[in-house]
Amino acid sequence: MDRPPDDLESLSRRLENIRAITDEALAHMDVDEFLDTLLDRVRHVLDVDTAVVLLLDRQERLLEATVAKGIEEEVSQGAHVPVGQGFAGRVAAERRPVYIPDVASAGVFNPLLVQRGLRSLLGVPLIGGGRLVGVLHVGTLAPRRFTADETEFLQFAAARIALAVQSLMSRAERAGALELQRSLIPSALPDIPGVEMAARYRPGKESVGGDWYDVFPLPSGEIGIVMGDVAGHGLPAAVVMGRMRSTLRAYALETTDPAETLGKLDRKMLHFEPNATATVLYAVCAPSLDRIRISSAGHPPPVLALPGRPPEALDMKLDLLIGFTADIPRTTTVFDLPPGALLCFYTDGLIERRDNSVDSGIARLCGAVYAGDPEQVGAAVTAALIGRERAPDDVALLLLQRKP
Repeated sequence: MDRPPDDLESLSRRLENIRAITDEALAHMDVDEFLDTLLDRVRHVLDVDTAVVLLLDRQERLLEATVAKGIEEEVSQGAHVPVGQGFAGRVAAERRPVYIPDVASAGVFNPLLVQRGLRSLLGVPLIGGGRLVGVLHVGTLAPRRFTADETEFLQFAAARIALAVQSLMSRAERAGALELQRSLIPSALPDIPGVEMAARYRPGKESVGGDWYDVFPLPSGEIGIVMGDVAGHGLPAAVVMGRMRSTLRAYALETTDPAETLGKLDRKMLHFEPNATATVLYAVCAPSLDRIRISSAGHPPPVLALPGRPPEALDMKLDLLIGFTADIPRTTTVFDLPPGALLCFYTDGLIERRDNSVDSGIARLCGAVYAGDPEQVGAAVTAALIGRERAPDDVALLLLQRKP
């Protein structure tokens, strides 16, 4: 059956509108450029005066104006709306389209909408993968009643925006976390007489985390050695890692007792960042290099390889993780470090696999470590425990040998 001309025209117009917001060129833009271009197209298709995207903050409490057309001051003035309040907040809370025929009498939260002279508003939630991402709303200076087709188009645009923003921001966050992590991990290990060192860091296949290592000389002539792993993934974990690294370095200048240093770090994190947790191992090597003092906040023990003897994980107490409680005493254990001895520090990404226990992972590590050149040992360890496939989680590896 032939379609009436009006139906064909309507269908053609709808297909053209859909093409306007699914253009392949949009896939190659960053977040800001993508939103800027898409809002221009939405504004043109619906013939509206304003179009705004507000994104949900990390705490999921506020909607923050991110891109605006026709009412750019929303972004320049940093407009934000609590979820559940005002127009945009209601759209977010109810997760459905909301239409306001008369802005002046609607009691909107954001005064900019009234000051701009807007009369009618239509807002829809941005939902991607079942999660609320933000709100998209459009407005007109003249009274306007939006049709069902126009509402459907705005919902389609919102779905496109939500999925794209999630994907683009996820990639941007991963890149930012990786860049931050690399900037905080030593680009070169310090040159310490009598010691050979090598280190490796590889980001995980699934996500970037908060792994880090650090080596620094202390005013006493001793050497501070750190290996840590912040719980979580992405940029938040990397940011916490950076703060912990700086804090530990500061406390390392106050005391050379590893347990006391970790205790101070724990108190600081519990007070200022109570939701953060991490495993941290801190060691202090004597200037003579013959002894090393180690304290562990839940971090797996180093592996010690001595010339002519099979390597083994150090027998030491693992205290509670950083971020659980500051009221428990922490312990420092002293180990001898004879000439030629090699210590292997690592994060759990090296030894943990879904189909194997941590103990079996440590056993595999002991089978790969030997008292030799740290660079060669590092190559042997990564070949044995990582192989061709990138590890799911981050891997940090630090090898320190007292020269024979």
